[in-house]
Amino acid sequence: MSIFKRPAFFKAFNVELLRYLGPGFLVTVGFIDPGNWATNIAAGSEFGYTLIWVVTLSTLMLIFLQHMSAHLGIITGECLAEACRRWFPAWANIIFGGSIMLACIATALAELLGAAIGLTILTGIPLSISALAAGAAILFLVTVQKYEQIEHLIIALVSIIGFCYLLEVLIVKPDWPAAIRSSVTPSIGYKEMFIAMGMLGAVVMPHNIYLHSEAIQRRNWTAKTEERKRQLLRYEFMDTILAMGTGWLINSAMVIVAAAVFFRNGVVITDVIQAAETLKPLAGDLAEIIFAIALLCAGISSSITACLTGGTVFSGFMGKEVDPMRAWFRAGVFLAAIPAMIIIFFLNDTYSALIWSQVALSIQLPLTILPLILLTRSKRVMGEFANKSGENTLLYICGFIIVSLNVLLLLSFAGVKF
Repeated sequence: MSIFKRPAFFKAFNVELLRYLGPGFLVTVGFIDPGNWATNIAAGSEFGYTLIWVVTLSTLMLIFLQHMSAHLGIITGECLAEACRRWFPAWANIIFGGSIMLACIATALAELLGAAIGLTILTGIPLSISALAAGAAILFLVTVQKYEQIEHLIIALVSIIGFCYLLEVLIVKPDWPAAIRSSVTPSIGYKEMFIAMGMLGAVVMPHNIYLHSEAIQRRNWTAKTEERKRQLLRYEFMDTILAMGTGWLINSAMVIVAAAVFFRNGVVITDVIQAAETLKPLAGDLAEIIFAIALLCAGISSSITACLTGGTVFSGFMGKEVDPMRAWFRAGVFLAAIPAMIIIFFLNDTYSALIWSQVALSIQLPLTILPLILLTRSKRVMGEFANKSGENTLLYICGFIIVSLNVLLLLSFAGVKF
C-alpha cells in the first residue's frame, strides 16, 4: 500500500469529475465581465496594486456563496427563484424577485455595453450600432441554442479571455512582489471605497447566485440516495473551485496589467476605449488588439448568462416551469436585455455606467444572500443536508462584510473620511 494518500478533499478529483465540469464555468463569466474590466482598470490605474486583495476576498466569498447556491439546487431539485416562490410569502417574493430582476437589467447593461465597446474598438463602427449587433446576436444565442451548446461556447470564450490576459501580463512585465503582497494585504480608505465596492459587486454578483442553482438543474444533477447526493456535492465543489480560481486569476491579471501600464505611467483611466487606446503606445499594437478581443468575448459570454438569469428568475418567481424553450423564460430574457439596450442608446458616460452598475449590484447583494441563508439553513427545506453551524457562521460573515461595506460606501458618499 502506498504511503502517499490523497487528502479527502481531493478524492473527487478524478477522471469522472471532467464530466461534471461546466456549471461553475458558466457562472464564472459573470465575474470576468465588462463591469469587472471597468472596476479593475479603475483600481489598477488609480491605486496601483493596492486593491488586489479585494479580488481575493471577494473570490473566497464567491466560492462559498456559489457552492451554497448549487447545494440548494442539488438537494431540493429547484433553483433559488423556485425555492423562494415555494417557501416565502408573496410580499417577500415581490422584494426578492423585483430586486433581482433590476439586478439582471443592471448586469445586462454592463455586459452588452462591454461587448459593444469591444466590437467598436476592433471595427471602428459607432457604439450604438455595435450595441444593437451584439444584443441581436446574444438574444439569438439565448433563445435558439440549446443550454449545453451555450455552456460549451462560454467555456471556449473563458479560455480565450484567460489566454489573452496571460499574454497581456507577459507583455507589460509587472512588479510581481508588489502584486503578490497586495493580493493578501488589506488596505483601504474612503478614496478607495467606491471602487472597492464596485469590485465587490463585480465579483460577487447576485444574478450568478440565482443562475448556479439553475445550471445544476440543466445538468439533471438530481439524486435519490444520500450517497449520490454527497458525491454530486463533491463534484460540484471541485467544479466551483476550479472555475472561480480561474476567474480570480483573470481578475487579478486585470488589476495587475492596469497598475503596470497605467499607474506606472501616471495615467488615470476614465473610459474603457481610452484604456485600449492608451495601451497601444505604452504596451504596443498587439496589446490593444488582445484587449479588444478579450473584452468582446467577455461581453458576449456574460451577456448570455445575464439574460439566462433573467429568464430563470422571472419564470421561477412567477411559478412557471424554468425551461429556456418556454415563453415565460424568454419573456424574462427580453425583460433583462431590452431595457439594457435602450439605456445604452442614451448613455453619455459609458465608463461611469459600467462602474455604477457594479455598485448597484453590490447594494442588492444582501437581498440575494438573505433568502439563500434562510433556505440552506432550514432542515424543513434541506433535510439532513441543511447547513451545519460552521457553514451558517461563514454565511453570516459574508453577509456582515457585504452589509458593512455598503454602510461604508454610504458614509463615503456623505463625505465621511476614514
